[in-house]
Amino acid sequence: MIPAHATGHPAAAGWETALPIGFLVVIAGGYLLLARLRRRDGRGWSHRRTGSFVAGIGLLVLALVPQFSPFPPGSFAAHMYQHLLIGMYAPLALVLGAPVTLLLRSLPHRHGRVVGRLLGSSTLGLLAHPVTALILTVGGLYLLYCTPLYLLTTESTLLHHLVHLHFLVAGYLFAHGIAGPDPAPHRPSVPARLVILGVAIAGHAVLAQLLYAGVLVHVPAASADLRAGADLMYYGGDIAELLLAFALVSSWRPGRSAARRRPTARGVQVTE
Repeated sequence: MIPAHATGHPAAAGWETALPIGFLVVIAGGYLLLARLRRRDGRGWSHRRTGSFVAGIGLLVLALVPQFSPFPPGSFAAHMYQHLLIGMYAPLALVLGAPVTLLLRSLPHRHGRVVGRLLGSSTLGLLAHPVTALILTVGGLYLLYCTPLYLLTTESTLLHHLVHLHFLVAGYLFAHGIAGPDPAPHRPSVPARLVILGVAIAGHAVLAQLLYAGVLVHVPAASADLRAGADLMYYGGDIAELLLAFALVSSWRPGRSAARRRPTARGVQVTE
């Protein structure tokens, strides 16, 4: 989604793209540096985790560059393509990179304890709970498309970026809460997470159908464009949620999860 007023200012739009991409490159560089240090000091770090995190950064870059979109700039289909990458696919890849675990293994002991206490706090536990993340991500979608908010984002560059940031953070929290390998002391059981994921799938499906029919939504787009975006949301969202479900069940070992977790001096438990 490209704000209407930004399309006439290529230089401004260039900076708006370059700045977040530069920030993402810095984050990727920091992750790669820590991963290399862990491999050199003998503690090791999974190449699979590294590849997943870098892929997540790459998906975000792909979403931020309009020229990479297979859909016409400014169309609702282009917006939905961008949303899927920022809010669903990139967060899952980033989460599977286990960046918090990498950070905990890299920090000095006293700093690790501070991070561990923060992770174990009830406030962060509530924020990172799958139900909270479900409300933020699915509820945010209904708020965006069933109110005038979507139109406002096409008129305000700041609001446009804030909405993207919201869906990136909400998508990350949801993927982390459902299937993240990083420590999550307040995470519910696997069956409960499967139910929560099922609710998210149903919520996305219903909204996609409303968009396709043009009922109860406030999206100023041509019918064909609206249907194209709805189809993308329906099928692209299904694939992303199936990948998330696969990540969850592939790591589930009934009766063995407790044995595979060890307490740490930093206030959290790290899965080995």
